[in-house]
Amino acid sequence: MDKKDVIAFFDSFADSWDADMVRVQWKIDKILDVAGICEGKRVLDVACGTGVLVPDYINRKVSQCVGVDISQKMIDIAVKKFSENENINFVCADAESFRFSEKFDCVVIYNSFPHFVNDQALFKNLSECLNENGRITVAHGMSRADLIKHHSGRAEKVSSILPEAEALADAMSAFFEIDTIISTDEIYIVSGKK
Repeated sequence: MDKKDVIAFFDSFADSWDADMVRVQWKIDKILDVAGICEGKRVLDVACGTGVLVPDYINRKVSQCVGVDISQKMIDIAVKKFSENENINFVCADAESFRFSEKFDCVVIYNSFPHFVNDQALFKNLSECLNENGRITVAHGMSRADLIKHHSGRAEKVSSILPEAEALADAMSAFFEIDTIISTDEIYIVSGKK
C-alpha cells in the first residue's frame, strides 16, 4: 500500500463523503463511551476525515479536539464545517510521523485503521502524544468480516486486512495496556491506556 494512493483515494471521495456517510448512533455512543470521551477531555481524532465525529465530541463537551488526516481535501471540508468552534482544530498530516506539540487525554482512530501503512510507527507516535493514563481506541462501526467485504472493492488497493481484535490488541500492547476488546457482528473496538 502506497500513502500517495491513500491520499489520492480519500481526496477523490472528500466532496461526497458526508452525503455517503452511514451513522449508527448507538455504535458511535458505545465507541465514544469506551474511548472515555467526556466533558473536559482533550481529544485527538486520527484520520478524522471531514470531521464525522466532531459533533459528538462537541455534544460531550470536550475541552479541545484536534483532527488529523492525510487528505488535504478532507481537512479543507472539516475546517469549513467547524470554523466557528475555536476549540476544534485540524491539521493535514501523517499520523504515523507527525510530531504533535501537545498532549491528549484520548486518541480515537475511527473507521480508518486498515488505511495505515505502518501500525507500529502509528502506535509509537500516538503513545508519545498521550498523557499518562491517556486512552487510545481503535474502532469500526461494523464487524471485521463486514469491513473486509466493504474494502474488497474500490478500496482494496488502499487498505490492509483488519486484524482479529486479539491480534490488534497484541500489536498495540507494546505501547498500551489493552483493557477492552470487542468484536461482534456489529462493532469492533480495541482500547487501552498508556
